[in-house]
Amino acid sequence: MTTKALYTATAVAHGDGRNGHIQSSDGLLDAPVRTPKELGGAGGATNPEQLFAAGYAACFHSALKLVAAQAKLDAGESEVVADVSLHSLDNGGYGLSVRLEVDLPALPREQAQELIEKAHQVCPYSNATRGNIDVELAVA
Repeated sequence: MTTKALYTATAVAHGDGRNGHIQSSDGLLDAPVRTPKELGGAGGATNPEQLFAAGYAACFHSALKLVAAQAKLDAGESEVVADVSLHSLDNGGYGLSVRLEVDLPALPREQAQELIEKAHQVCPYSNATRGNIDVELAVA
């Protein structure tokens, strides 16, 4: 793929992976990370799945607003909830799945579904994960 990068984000992880610290190069993101209690860790801090969920929800919401504006539709008080699940794979590795639940209360259900599907074609996270992990789209 030969394209010009529009923006590059840089973050660094220190420490012991899931029990370490993350920081963006501009310092705006600066947080400890901990293994969640559900996975036998101490919890009490963010984790990679939460960070992925937050990034995907924000990115998808932006794509949704873009396709709505292009269609001259009012997305109103829309909301995107991203559920990111960690799975144990048969090969001993780990994988992710995502469920995006989108609330577009100002639009009829069929129109909302159409916009969600269009946003899924535009969103960089959707494009990066397509064919690699299961992504479920749902109208709230």
